[in-house]
Amino acid sequence: MYALLARLWKALSARAQWRIAWLRHPTFMVGVTGVVRDADGRVLLLRHRLWPEGRAWGLPTGYAERGETFEETVVREVREETSLDVRTGRLLRLRSGYRLRAEVAYEAELLGGTLRLDPREILDAAWFSPTNLPETTMPSHRALILGPPEEP
Repeated sequence: MYALLARLWKALSARAQWRIAWLRHPTFMVGVTGVVRDADGRVLLLRHRLWPEGRAWGLPTGYAERGETFEETVVREVREETSLDVRTGRLLRLRSGYRLRAEVAYEAELLGGTLRLDPREILDAAWFSPTNLPETTMPSHRALILGPPEEP
């Protein structure tokens, strides 16, 4: 039985194989976050309109679009939410295991631009020292900003 299925699979075009695999496997949204730092090491935090009251401050975040690299998502989301230009750096986190999404976070460096907020999504934006973050900073974003605890 398995030999027959393997032969049938191999007889299909790569495009047909891909389509079958796509239909058969779950589809995920990928949330992408950027830890944007300025030249002084301060971190850009946004007060998001749609987030719960107790977690109002967080990093620029959004969902990857089809055909877009995760690095491109960071650049696009920061530009859409703040009008600032950034360059992505190293990967900080890749996390799966959620029901319908995966999460990715990158470092990002401020290149320039004038801060103008998208009022549909963002209520406020400010630069903070990593040692002086707002109380209502999302806990997972606080961990990204501060990095892993130092080992003794």
